Amino acid sequence: MVLKAFFPTCCASADSGLLIGRWVPEQSSAVVLAVVHFPFIPIQVKELLAQVQQASQVGVAVLGTWCHRRQEPEESLGHFLEGLGAIFSHEPWLQLCRERDSKFWSCKATYQQVPTSPGAHSEDQVMLIFYDQRKVLLSQLHPPAALPDHQAGDATASACGLAAVFDTVSRSKALFRSDQFDEGLVRLSHWQSEGVEASILVELAKQASGPVCLLLACLLSFISAASTCRVFKLWPLSFIWSKLSTCEQLRHRLEQLTLIFSTQKAENPSQLMRKANMLVSVLLDVALGLALLSWLHRKDRIGQLADALVPVADRVAEELQHLLQWLMGAPAGLKMNRALDQVLGRFFLYHIHLWISYIHLMSPFIERILWHVGLSACLGLTVALSILSDIIALLTFHIYCFYVYGARLYCLKICGLSSLWRLFRGKKWNVLRQRVDSCSYDLDQLFIGTLLFTVLVFLLPTTALYYLVFTLLRLLVVTVQGLIHLLVDLINSLPLYALGLRLCRPYRLAAGVKFRVLEHEAGRPLRLLMQINPLPYNRVVHTYRLPSCGCHPKHSWGSLCRKLFFGELIYPWRQRGDKQD
Repeated sequence: MVLKAFFPTCCASADSGLLIGRWVPEQSSAVVLAVVHFPFIPIQVKELLAQVQQASQVGVAVLGTWCHRRQEPEESLGHFLEGLGAIFSHEPWLQLCRERDSKFWSCKATYQQVPTSPGAHSEDQVMLIFYDQRKVLLSQLHPPAALPDHQAGDATASACGLAAVFDTVSRSKALFRSDQFDEGLVRLSHWQSEGVEASILVELAKQASGPVCLLLACLLSFISAASTCRVFKLWPLSFIWSKLSTCEQLRHRLEQLTLIFSTQKAENPSQLMRKANMLVSVLLDVALGLALLSWLHRKDRIGQLADALVPVADRVAEELQHLLQWLMGAPAGLKMNRALDQVLGRFFLYHIHLWISYIHLMSPFIERILWHVGLSACLGLTVALSILSDIIALLTFHIYCFYVYGARLYCLKICGLSSLWRLFRGKKWNVLRQRVDSCSYDLDQLFIGTLLFTVLVFLLPTTALYYLVFTLLRLLVVTVQGLIHLLVDLINSLPLYALGLRLCRPYRLAAGVKFRVLEHEAGRPLRLLMQINPLPYNRVVHTYRLPSCGCHPKHSWGSLCRKLFFGELIYPWRQRGDKQD
């Protein structure tokens, strides 16, 4: 039988000693974690193993011996290595040896007890697989497959494949805490993180973050309780809060901050990664908002923007007046219904005059409003963009009113024509059963239906033209708002921390492993190098993508065309789970 021995590359030049690790019987694998050097006392090694097992809940044991022949070994050392199998009994007993001034290794696994089955061998072949202990310790196979907790001394593993190797190394952090140059009772060789001062600073930051997170969590809970007050649930306020993008973004950001500053510890690496992604997203959002704020307040750009806003609004209103005057004539040579055309044109022109009067009435306060809007950018760029979307909705409210008037009138005529068309075919719409049933009509009903059908057919082109023009204007405004909200959702949901790990530390997000052959000669053990395959960028974004506020539905092209053809209103602010009209 061939046994797989996972050996850390950091121990390839270690002095001779004992191999400490974990035996995985399901995979016929031995995971070497460290090397205990001579001299040592066996009872001290057993105490160390008991401490590691209690702290990590991993069945760590002495797997065998390690011999590094930098020079010819003494005869006493050879006898001592052979006698260690009786003190630390383990089946099988690994014996790894590296030749002096050579790249060749010798690996074998022996059994202390003689096999009882006929034809069985007392020695197995060993396949030596080198792995980077640091990368395996800091990474995990994806998706994360954590092994269940085991009692101390339990060597069974329920994970399949190489997840047992990754989990064994990651859960054995208690073994790696001791200093490599510490002259203690037991001297070990394994991977050690560099920079003790950095570790001290990290520990101090952890100790200081506890009270700060507790204070911020209490403050955020107070804000959440205030936002759920019954005063804000009254009809006008609740309606406004549910329609404004700024309120949705503030509510979403409040939930993120509550999760970030929560004193509850992350239960698994996925929750920790989610917290880190949220923290980086909030920090980037605030940094971009402060940059926008400094740009707006430099060279009095807010005043320049306020001075240019009223002329732009007048220019838009003037263009709408020219458009309505063009529609009230003979647009593109089309012959319209004169009476209906004049009524609709004057009705919309009256709304434009009202809107111009409102803009000029608000012009003295525009600069102060823009100053407060720019000041809100310190809460984040997404808040400023949400406020910009709401301002666009308010400035184009007259276009929305034109669209609603035209869509309702067009929808009314389409519904009337469809009902009268069913009348000609001897059908009617059954409201209770929600289906079309047969029905018999008398002569007067057919005559009145014919008159109404003729009137609606001849008035439909005029109504359809106004509906088409104002629908295109409404779609233009919705497209601009959609681009703004796409940018907001991108900032909210992009996993920046995970992408940074993938760029700078690709082994932290492991999609699997690959093996490279180091030595394959007859009579020599096969030696492989295990390397980590990083997770692709598209899978990183798909896996660690953060949930966005989701205040805008995603219409399919088919449903959108259907709504536009039948004159149904398109509400970009509707929640995804709300019932549509």
